[in-house]
Amino acid sequence: MKGAEVFLLVLVPLLVVVERSECVRCFASFDLTTGECSAELGEVELDDCCQNSQYGYQEEDGSCHSCGVPTWSPWSPWSFCNVLCGEGVKQRRRKCHGLGEPECENSKDTLQTDVCNGTCCNDLGWSSWNPWTPCSVSCEGKGTRMRQRVCSSPPECQSSCVGPAEETQPCEASNKCPVHGGWSSWTAWSGCSGSCIDDSNTNVPSRVRQRTCSNPAPSPDTVPHGDPCSGEASERQDCSELPNCPVDGNWGPWLQPGPCSVTCGEGLQLESRRCENPSPKYGGKMCEGSSTRSTVCKSPCPVDGFWTGWSNWGECSSTCISPSRDTFRTRHRSCSNPAPSINPPGKRCEGDDSEKTNCNLPHCSVNGNWGPWSAFSQCPVTCGVGLQVSERSCDSPAPNHGGLPCPGESKKNKLCYTQVHCPVNGEWSEWSAWSDCTYAWGGRDIRCLHTGGKQTRNRTCLHQAHNGAICAEGKLTETQVCYNVDKCYLKGSWEGWEPWSFCIPPCGPRSSRRRFRICKPDYSEYSPYIGRQKAPANFHGKPKADCPLIDGEKKYEIEKCLNVPPCS
Repeated sequence: MKGAEVFLLVLVPLLVVVERSECVRCFASFDLTTGECSAELGEVELDDCCQNSQYGYQEEDGSCHSCGVPTWSPWSPWSFCNVLCGEGVKQRRRKCHGLGEPECENSKDTLQTDVCNGTCCNDLGWSSWNPWTPCSVSCEGKGTRMRQRVCSSPPECQSSCVGPAEETQPCEASNKCPVHGGWSSWTAWSGCSGSCIDDSNTNVPSRVRQRTCSNPAPSPDTVPHGDPCSGEASERQDCSELPNCPVDGNWGPWLQPGPCSVTCGEGLQLESRRCENPSPKYGGKMCEGSSTRSTVCKSPCPVDGFWTGWSNWGECSSTCISPSRDTFRTRHRSCSNPAPSINPPGKRCEGDDSEKTNCNLPHCSVNGNWGPWSAFSQCPVTCGVGLQVSERSCDSPAPNHGGLPCPGESKKNKLCYTQVHCPVNGEWSEWSAWSDCTYAWGGRDIRCLHTGGKQTRNRTCLHQAHNGAICAEGKLTETQVCYNVDKCYLKGSWEGWEPWSFCIPPCGPRSSRRRFRICKPDYSEYSPYIGRQKAPANFHGKPKADCPLIDGEKKYEIEKCLNVPPCS
């Protein structure tokens, strides 16, 4: 029953605390060392958050608190000595964390102060200033420049570096800024250098347009000079759309007489000659005179079509390559050089009257777009509150070729509530002080006698709740054999000094420390073992040990702690 009573006593204060139900920011982790919360879950009621003793919560003032049972944080590292040179103090702290308003054991023991000596008597502090940086403006204006210095002291001496680590000052640049050249607009295209394309000449007539580096012109009188325009000041383009130049015909030699030399047009039956030296082309004149010396035979001749030259390539159908459609440019020609005759019908030109070619352009940028949200994950905890997650991917489409990423978040969360309190495992309390050493078989007084007795000490299993594990690997009670030597007169001998205590109180001008000379009682007349089991003997109480003092010796020493910070 005693064990059950202990657990009931522990549960009552926990239940009372959780009854309050304010809205707090809940976190899945609390660090006892730093006192910081992490892995935020969201805003919930305090009693829901603290169904898990491993969680932490943050109140409106921004302070983090533990949902667990009252527990001391580890002692912080010792601070550096609070004086650079000479005698000062160093301090360390700890804090009690726990649900509600916890009281850890020895709840006022939050600060410890010990003496130290500053080791920075010869510290040099700051290094020399580095050179000034260039002025933030290089021409025509006011700016700033900066210089820095480094505190080369070791960490414990950093406070010897007083003053700023960085300095700035105004600066001015009076020189004129360079003006970089820019192109004017292109002039209109000039006329073509010829009216037709000559088969006998490889040079095709062309046209030109020009621009000048005058918008603005680069500055010649600044340091540095302005940059000239990049690129060409003129462009040349072939006039490929012009017709071919006409070629006049010329007679060839007379042929042997024979049948009518042609099936159409004018021909001779007896003797003929052909207009093929050269033949007329592109609208050139036919040979003058007769092609025969005999009877003329006439019939109209069909005229076959012939292509003109290709036009210039047109503009690309877009300014970049799109993933959904092709990007191309076209050029054209017409069957008009000459056009085919209608009656009798001439042959049409063979081939296509237009051509397409792909443009060598950069790819169009593709902005990212979110895919659908996934279903929320299952609640990840079986007690307390947890966080369910839904995710989406930036893949509909994914950003490409410099496109913008998807705006917004790739994850969203929602809280899930189990309405089940997490188990709280039991923790052993500190051992109580040993009881008085008493006679094991009744009320007999054994103080200052060589008669053995016994004494006990106890501890309790604290905080176990909600089906948490009970304290393991230990006993509620311990017993040992002893001699009661409290206030008994014994001879003794000096054995040096105890270590110095911490400074008490740990803050304020009245702080001091002390140490006692160790007077070791002489227990040689007592048997080192007690009882039939020969258990090792323990000595209970504080005897009046008599250690002789030589003139001038003291039993204890007190020193004032110097430069102790005031109590906050």
